[in-house]
Amino acid sequence: MIDTRTLQSWMRQKKYFDGDTDGIVGPQTEAAFDQAAATVGGSAWPNERQRMATEQLFLEDKGFDVGDVDGLYGAKTEAAHQAYVAKQRDTNPTANQVKHQPDVWPRQKDVPTFYGERGQNQVMVSLPYKIYYEGSLVKRISVHARVAESAKRVFAKVLEVYGPDKIAELGLNIYGGSLNVRKMRGGSQWSMHSWGIAIDWDPENNQLNWDHTRARFAKPEYIPFWEAWEAEGWISLGRERDFDWQHIQAARL
Repeated sequence: MIDTRTLQSWMRQKKYFDGDTDGIVGPQTEAAFDQAAATVGGSAWPNERQRMATEQLFLEDKGFDVGDVDGLYGAKTEAAHQAYVAKQRDTNPTANQVKHQPDVWPRQKDVPTFYGERGQNQVMVSLPYKIYYEGSLVKRISVHARVAESAKRVFAKVLEVYGPDKIAELGLNIYGGSLNVRKMRGGSQWSMHSWGIAIDWDPENNQLNWDHTRARFAKPEYIPFWEAWEAEGWISLGRERDFDWQHIQAARL
């Protein structure tokens, strides 16, 4: 649910944690989860339940109703998390939250000025390996003209690094769509797909609200894939915010 770096930063503010904000669940982080859970009577709970209690406390502190803080992932906690994710989509990160965002593409708020009218200025990009959309072979995808050459370089790099067999094995050829003029799911702003500057991959195994514990593309073997995009300035919502691991976009958050 909530990524470890975010929880570590929050626990530091609450004086539960004084280690590095590194996203690693080591002894200090587990001890901090224990301290947080102890405030609601959870000192004897298993580690996983203590972490969930910490996430509930975090969401509650941010103004979201989780019901009872009991370390159990129920309907209210799920609704609170979804509301938190929706709010995050409309929030620009602070400078120290930015991890993989070189100054290549505009920020989301500047996308209309940079890319122009939604749904326009599209070109078809041919891929150097086979990709599939809902089981059907796709030979070309529609993207904005300003990102087309960048995307081509990434696809060539992915083929070079993985090869066709590994691409198929890892599901890097399962396409979830690019151009789609619509609002963000759960948000009030226009989706980056509206300009053809976002691409989704293997959506069934990287669902919107899944974090790194569930998303397929959060595994170590996918790091070269993300780094190929990041080298061109594209942003992974999974790598930045730990949700929507299917999504890559040519716009900074």
